[in-house]
Amino acid sequence: LMNELLKKILPKLLLNPLLQMRILCLLTLLFSTDIFAQSIDCKQSFNIPQIEGARAAHFFNMARTAASEEIDVHYYNCEWQVDPAVRRIDGSVAVHFKARQSLSTVILDLVDDLVIDSVKRGNLHLSFSRPDSAVEIQLASPLNAGGFDSVRIFYGGIPPATGFGSFIQSSHNGTPVLWSLSEPYGSMDWWPCKNGLDDKADSIDITLIHPDLYKASSNGMLQREVSLPGNMMQTEWKHRYPIASYLVAFAVTNYVVFENSVQLGSVDLPMVTYCYPESESLFQNNVQPVLDQLKLFHDSIAPYPFINEKYGHTQFGWGGGMEHQTNSFIVVPDERLMAHELAHQWFGDMVTTGSWSDIWLNEGFATHFAAYYMEKAYPASSIPNRRAVVSDITSQPGGKLKVDDTTDVGRIFSGRLSYNKGSHVLYMLRFKLGDEAFFEGIKNYLNDPALKYGFARTPNLRAHLEAASGQDLGTFFQQWYEGEGYPSYHVEWTPIGASLVEIKLSQTTSHPSVSFFEMPVPLLFKNSFTEKLVRVDAVTNNQTFRVNLGFIPDTVIVDPEYWLISRNNTSEKIPYAGTGIAGIDVYPNPATAPVSIFLHDISGESVQLTLYNSVGQLIWKNTQPLADSTAYFQFSMNNLAKGVYYLRARSN
Repeated sequence: LMNELLKKILPKLLLNPLLQMRILCLLTLLFSTDIFAQSIDCKQSFNIPQIEGARAAHFFNMARTAASEEIDVHYYNCEWQVDPAVRRIDGSVAVHFKARQSLSTVILDLVDDLVIDSVKRGNLHLSFSRPDSAVEIQLASPLNAGGFDSVRIFYGGIPPATGFGSFIQSSHNGTPVLWSLSEPYGSMDWWPCKNGLDDKADSIDITLIHPDLYKASSNGMLQREVSLPGNMMQTEWKHRYPIASYLVAFAVTNYVVFENSVQLGSVDLPMVTYCYPESESLFQNNVQPVLDQLKLFHDSIAPYPFINEKYGHTQFGWGGGMEHQTNSFIVVPDERLMAHELAHQWFGDMVTTGSWSDIWLNEGFATHFAAYYMEKAYPASSIPNRRAVVSDITSQPGGKLKVDDTTDVGRIFSGRLSYNKGSHVLYMLRFKLGDEAFFEGIKNYLNDPALKYGFARTPNLRAHLEAASGQDLGTFFQQWYEGEGYPSYHVEWTPIGASLVEIKLSQTTSHPSVSFFEMPVPLLFKNSFTEKLVRVDAVTNNQTFRVNLGFIPDTVIVDPEYWLISRNNTSEKIPYAGTGIAGIDVYPNPATAPVSIFLHDISGESVQLTLYNSVGQLIWKNTQPLADSTAYFQFSMNNLAKGVYYLRARSN
């Protein structure tokens, strides 16, 4: 049936060249993992936000979390028995916690499809009830605030089927495979936990019992693989960093396992890959990019967050990737996809958004640093890629970076806003602050003890960027995080004399929420022989600037490297007409060093300038040539005392 369908539709679809690459990559995933070994560039086939949004839609229609806010989870001990040929899980989870206030019951999240056999504390059975998608446990004795306790839940069953689900049994090349994928609220589909964005366990141990035909991959470090009677295997993993419940994962199939390493400072970090046998050569041939990415991010962002353990890839059958902590699940080793999931280890895993309204702190950052890597690896692609992203962001006139409605999954995982606008707002911050201040602020944000291995919101990021740069970013975040739309710039430029250009910069905005975007604007002036990039700070509309270029331009380009979010920018050359009245413009005034001096409508070949102090003493004199009855120069005031000065000009 599929073959007949393809015979009918492919000839028509392939007439559209934009669909050809997507179809090729789709067929690769549908029909043969053997084809993975061929050299196929699928970079443009991964619509990460669309895939993630579709998968997450189910969970946003459910009760998100009923778990007790009164407890702080410290440790999970998970023991699961699974078979990749069977869609089922059996086992137990121990939850160790501290009471935030006095309590006698604890509520954890777990879907009703999974049956609880018993709940224990040690050998003591505890009573429990099953409110909707949860388990409420009566503690053995009341617990005071600050007290510690633990419970172990024994359960089993078939996790609910959700389409883009959290617990998937499938096959590859005729071999069964089982994996989990829980973002944002899918953890409760297959294990009892605290299933929200308000708590991380300090550590976790995971034991998987499975047929010994297979390998099991999970978070942290592999401790041991022990053969058991009945052709079974016990695989034990240990992770000793704080972890959100949605980042806990496992996968089981006939994996081929190989290990590489990368030197990060004084640490030789293991890079461990679990891939399907039919994909081994593809993954082996694409290890070097992720090693390069690890080194780049470690050196430029902050040290790799899980430096005492590992980073790894596990192949699975979902058409994209997921940033499970220390172990990203990916369908194929696409270079941009790998960079995106790796960047999440800093932005999303170590520092996790504290609300889905700030999803850009996860996805915008991961998108930005994937682009950062691609620009380092492929410099010629920088401007075309930025141009395409800006075109996507500005394809509609509105849209906030902040998510106001966190029940709207399409908005949360909007590629245009949460991913692309989030990424490009970071480009604008880099341009506004400079890379030195930007990266210092990012390092401090990631290393803030209140945020590191915890949760963050947008005001936390803003505070660190302000501290690093010394700039007030209130207006910037009000316009680009709370506000909507983008500017369209219009530049009127007038060459004056041999080297001066007068610039009038105006803008219109696409959305009424922002009447004027305050932002530095890069302008590239050029002629056939030379060019110069000028940065002007747009703080009011119809603002005028004078710049000494050192040459006469014939062209100006607004934002040639696409640092800004803008669209439909225009420019207009205005001939210099003069005023007809001789004059001197001194700016700024009151003056700070250096001061700019513009003389206009003055006849003759040159002009003699003399500067006097307030008592008439000659301080300085100079002669400047005139071109088109104008002259422009800058005067250093470093040796002048504060006071009033008089400037006199006389034409020669």
